[in-house]
Amino acid sequence: MTITLYHCVSARSLRPLWMLEELQLPYRLQMLPFPPRALARDFLQHNPLGTVPLLVDGDTRMTESAAMCQYLAARHPDAGLDVAAADPAYGSYLNWLHLGEATLTFPQTLLLRYGRFEPPERRQPQVVADYAKWFLARLRAVEAHVASSPWLCAGRFTAADVSVGYALLLSTHLGLEPEWGAATRAYWQRLQRRPGYQRALAAQQAAAQAQGVPTRPSPDTAP
Repeated sequence: MTITLYHCVSARSLRPLWMLEELQLPYRLQMLPFPPRALARDFLQHNPLGTVPLLVDGDTRMTESAAMCQYLAARHPDAGLDVAAADPAYGSYLNWLHLGEATLTFPQTLLLRYGRFEPPERRQPQVVADYAKWFLARLRAVEAHVASSPWLCAGRFTAADVSVGYALLLSTHLGLEPEWGAATRAYWQRLQRRPGYQRALAAQQAAAQAQGVPTRPSPDTAP
């Protein structure tokens, strides 16, 4: 049965889309306007949260993007994007995989909300400034690691790189890239050169145009 992924342009749902392209699995991409809970009310029948991503694989339904990366990698281990539990790098793999969402993406959602999505009278410049610093401080862990290794764990590209890679993409939309270290910038360039990443960008663009959805970047956190 073909996987269905519900996706907004450049939202967290880019993580599983990137994974699907890396794995070269068949899938159906259902594009939604942002925010879907306000602009695509029928979507609430599929996901009461009204958020993307939503991944449907037979009877499996998932709404967490980092968990989708782990799921897809584990279900298709021959592709080499997973790290097995018996591997000494397993703990590092899980840590990086979930750091991409819990530590690096979360603070950026506050920048989006209080810097862009709230009406002008509710915006909070101090919150934006504080959490930009918070994000950049946590990004030092990535900088330190990729200064001596091309990928985050197990000596190869894995789903953990997809998870962290999305957080880097989001920070480029927020104008934080000039504050990155040199090793992080080089790592981001490596990620962008991957054919799977390039196919994912092309797939979302083509699907958005075909389905009449705006193609501007729209991260999936809203007020």
